[in-house]
Amino acid sequence: MKKKVVILGGGNGLSTLLRGIKNFPVDITAIVTVSDDGTSTGRLREEFNIPAVGDIRRVLVSLSETEPLVEELLNYRFNTTSDLNGHTVGNLLLTAMSEIAGNLSDGIESLGKVLNLKGKVLPLTEDNCTLMAEMQDGKIIEGEHNITQKQGIIKEVFYKEKPVITPETVKAIKEADLIVLSMGSLYTSIIPNLIVKEMIEEIDKSHANIMYVCNIMTQPGETDNFKVSDHINTLNKYLGNKKIDTVIVNNGKITPEIIEKYSVLEQKDPVILDKENIDKNIKIIECDLIDTTSGKISHDVLKLGFNIFSCTL
Repeated sequence: MKKKVVILGGGNGLSTLLRGIKNFPVDITAIVTVSDDGTSTGRLREEFNIPAVGDIRRVLVSLSETEPLVEELLNYRFNTTSDLNGHTVGNLLLTAMSEIAGNLSDGIESLGKVLNLKGKVLPLTEDNCTLMAEMQDGKIIEGEHNITQKQGIIKEVFYKEKPVITPETVKAIKEADLIVLSMGSLYTSIIPNLIVKEMIEEIDKSHANIMYVCNIMTQPGETDNFKVSDHINTLNKYLGNKKIDTVIVNNGKITPEIIEKYSVLEQKDPVILDKENIDKNIKIIECDLIDTTSGKISHDVLKLGFNIFSCTL
């Protein structure tokens, strides 16, 4: 029987991870944060009072086994002078399916059948919730988009409302053999899954180990100057009694030219592995995960998928 791997995250980090792990014989469930409020997603949330669909669209595309043209279709973004401007086809389809099915979870399931998914995709909640952040200077910022744009150090994030996680999410955590915290935006993609009391309670009751896939680069406004230990300690602060057991980190070399390019253009720096500051009980898996084939630094999805799969054996 395939081991059940539950992956928490959102944004490009989660979709990238799923592109790799879907190639290995594991039972995948992706739990996606739904607090994004930018561009197309934000407009649809406001008009239809639904959770964010943009990250879910990316995840569906990543797990899909359909033709490349279908991926291009779902990600197609209208460029026009009408109200369609900025919307993606996939976001509109998810909104329509949610309206037809009566909720986002059933809408995802229906669309997933068409896309022939290599796994299950669940929204964290059906609630249209707003992500908030308290900054180090005491200022309160409302909305994920505003949080990512705000310059300053984040003290903590929380929801304006009290979301209820979906029953399917509870079931997935209960049955998980491995829980993976994906790489990605720490405060706006990963931690939003961990600031719901019921989620932490279910993780604490779970028999699964907790793995974290650490980012290769820092993110301006969220993890400036963060080392691997800072990422782990921040996540452990939001987790309950069960903490991170395993961390996967990159030890591949990045050329000085690329480092300078990222530092100047995007204010991003490599995340340094500081073993001396990491709890000795945490297993550290080091490997060269650098992939620059796209011209940008990203995780090598097959190497990452293999390392996650190996921890289920």
